[in-house]
Amino acid sequence: MDESGRGARLFAEEALLGLLLPFWQVVIGAVVLVVLVLSVGRLARRGRSRMTTALLVTAAAIAGFAVIGVLLEG
Repeated sequence: MDESGRGARLFAEEALLGLLLPFWQVVIGAVVLVVLVLSVGRLARRGRSRMTTALLVTAAAIAGFAVIGVLLEG
C-alpha cells in the first residue's frame, strides 16, 4: 500500500520535530546557563548577605518544585 497523503505528511513533520528537539534543548540550556552565570556574577558583586538570601530562596524554590513534582506525579 502507498502511504502518501495526509497521514504520511504528519509522520514526516513529527520526524522532523523529533530531530530538531534535541538541538532546541541545547540552545535553551545554553541561554539559561549564560543568564545564570551573569546573574550570579552580579549577585556576587552585591555582597555576602545578598548571596545568602539568594541561596535560601533558591533552595526553597528547588524544594517546592520537587514537592509539587512528586505530588503531581501520582
